[in-house]
Amino acid sequence: MDMLVTILVTFFAGMGAGLGTGFAGMSAAAVITPMLVTFLNMEPYMAVGIALSSDVLASAVSAYTYGRNKNLDVRNGLIMMVSVLVFTVVGSYVSSLVPSGTMGSFSVCMTFLLGVKFIVRPVMTTKEAMQAASAQKRAIQSLVFGVLIGFICGFVGAGGGMMMLLTLTTVLGYELKTAVGTSVFIMAFTALTGAASHFAIGGAPDWPVFGLCVAFTFIWARLAAVFANRAEPKTLNRATGIVLVTLGIVIMGFSRLG
Repeated sequence: MDMLVTILVTFFAGMGAGLGTGFAGMSAAAVITPMLVTFLNMEPYMAVGIALSSDVLASAVSAYTYGRNKNLDVRNGLIMMVSVLVFTVVGSYVSSLVPSGTMGSFSVCMTFLLGVKFIVRPVMTTKEAMQAASAQKRAIQSLVFGVLIGFICGFVGAGGGMMMLLTLTTVLGYELKTAVGTSVFIMAFTALTGAASHFAIGGAPDWPVFGLCVAFTFIWARLAAVFANRAEPKTLNRATGIVLVTLGIVIMGFSRLG
């Protein structure tokens, strides 16, 4: 019975995380962590480590799928990735010096509101319009906003995927597919760094839960990424918005249960 519960919890956690990753570049930690803590009574630190591990392969396969469809900006993605990684460490250090606040709902609220935004005001920028922008200006914006996103992620502890998607679509003017592709490319590396540090500090994970979460998240992320790359822009905006709004509501429910 315990194993059946574990399989069901990890299946639905992986499904939610995989859909969020494949459609919107969302961090798996936002979905998997509260489910493992609430339904499997897992210690939060270890749950985050397993969630980040699930994020690595899910984001990597999503980035590969978007890249194959020419919906990935590697050059600016690398610039943003380096600045995010460096300033996540800085933000984490500053956070350790400041009294902890009630910032846990930050990522959940952002997920829900961003979902509403994609439904009400879809991103209809074309790839041609995106490429017409100055490459130098985009590189500078990637660096500056990577610093900001990294610091906030390190300080608050969540929200990176959503902030990257919001920045790429509204500030840098990316069309939605390229924004998600670039976001998951960055998230694959940031999740790998986070997972490695979690297990180095906290020890080995619960291997059955680890394996199931990684597998289910990978499968659903792959399916979502394939669908997203074939969808029309308006359809993709609506699908992404519905996924984000649903996940936002579900995660809020899990948070209250916990």
